[in-house]
Amino acid sequence: MTMCAEAPRAQADRVPSGHENSYRQPTERDVVCGRYASTSTREDLLATYDAAAAVGEELPPSYNVAPTQRVNAVLVRTPRDDPDADPVRLVSSRLHWGLVPSWAKDPKIGARMINARSETITQKPAFKAAASRRRCILPADGYYEWMKNEDGKKIPFFLHGDAPISMAGLYELWPNPELPEGDPERWLWTCTVLTRPATDAAGHIHDRSPVVLPETFVDPWLDTTLTDRDDVDALLDSIPEPRLEPYEVSTAVNSPRNNTPDLLRPVHR
Repeated sequence: MTMCAEAPRAQADRVPSGHENSYRQPTERDVVCGRYASTSTREDLLATYDAAAAVGEELPPSYNVAPTQRVNAVLVRTPRDDPDADPVRLVSSRLHWGLVPSWAKDPKIGARMINARSETITQKPAFKAAASRRRCILPADGYYEWMKNEDGKKIPFFLHGDAPISMAGLYELWPNPELPEGDPERWLWTCTVLTRPATDAAGHIHDRSPVVLPETFVDPWLDTTLTDRDDVDALLDSIPEPRLEPYEVSTAVNSPRNNTPDLLRPVHR
């Protein structure tokens, strides 16, 4: 049985000189969580994650979040105008899904960097700096995955928990060389979803799943004092596998142009 996420395709990108071994084009088996739903309001996110403030314009509910789109993320930052201040937990809508390493020559690489294997993020040049200093959470109602049936047709499923889930992520800031240093638009904020091997119900759809943080792991994951790579690996190893339930949904989700609540309705055969 062949299974894959029906994520948008992108052309191959050149890897910056000196980092050729840090990046390879993903295969169908690598792409996990190529789409997800995120419908919580900003007010709900601020309350759920005990965040102090929100930055960026509020995003509308999305039932079909796709790579390169702007997404809601929860992260911790030190105020730019007061580097001695305590870090602040924020809900940000500035991040685009698909991580662009700070050394990348072309931001188009982000379309292929929507996932990062949790087992290797502290070693890979594209992710290791963010793994130590720029961890985030991507809130979701659940995510979509595709499975081929006996006829070879890809059938979409929606995988969810009993409540919205907190997907572990990393974020990066890419400096646009065409804009001056003082320009606030110079920095492109991007993110990626961490994945792990899946053995429960999700494993029947795909052999990997997002790293889903239980409530007790939210604070440790966002802890900016946790920078040692071995400690980050130990934290990841201690996160329990998520218990998610799949159900079949309409093939309308195949197109990112479709974005309505109907996408979450179960298909009964």
